[in-house]
Amino acid sequence: MNRRAYVPADTAWHLISLRPSGQHDGLRRAAARFGARTVAVSPWRLQARDDDATREQLRQAQACDRLVFTSPAAATAAGRLMPLGQLPAGSLVAVGQGTARTLMRHGAAAVQAPTRMDSEGLLALPAMADLDGKRVALITAPGGRGMIAAQVQARGARLLRVDVYERVPLQVPAPLWARLQALDTPTVLAASSGEALERVLPQLPPALRRRWQERPLVAASARLAALATTLGFAHVHVAAGPMPGQLAVAAHDALFS
Repeated sequence: MNRRAYVPADTAWHLISLRPSGQHDGLRRAAARFGARTVAVSPWRLQARDDDATREQLRQAQACDRLVFTSPAAATAAGRLMPLGQLPAGSLVAVGQGTARTLMRHGAAAVQAPTRMDSEGLLALPAMADLDGKRVALITAPGGRGMIAAQVQARGARLLRVDVYERVPLQVPAPLWARLQALDTPTVLAASSGEALERVLPQLPPALRRRWQERPLVAASARLAALATTLGFAHVHVAAGPMPGQLAVAAHDALFS
């Protein structure tokens, strides 16, 4: 892990993004500042839920002691359905700064978020330390973030899970695989979701999969880096966090430092 592929500084290169459909622009802009072109490989698209059952669950969530939002998509979907500005100070917790900013754009007055933007960082917040007997709403999507739910319950809280959006799987089109196979420049894979990585890999043509596994991969966390290693990636690097700029810096360093 963390073996670097040294290439000349003026070499053209590509960053492969596994973000959801329509959500590659931030990473594309960040990568462009380092001279990279981005190839979007989306394992799914995000679809917000807007039904009576979800609205009722959010109504119950408003009475909880903590409302934990696991992604900007969760914050956006919930913010359209519930009055975030009316919730008690100190009750809103976000997994990262991007999620916190999204909540504030939807009216939240104060949000607690960790500097370390992952499940471990969120669970280390003071707001998540004394949960015995408290009610905690996990605002999220089906699948993922199992560590948060398990730890919240282990700390004695009563958990209400509210899935406010879902990931609709996408099949990567054959012409995109052909384009990736034809690339003759260095590539770096950016991974901010273990689920996305596990969904895309089985779709890869065998020769392209072997090539990817020998190219650098930058992971948004140490836990994701460990998963990538078990999936056969030989050159895994850990970014400072999941933000587009952090992933782009790590990708550039993986090739040129």
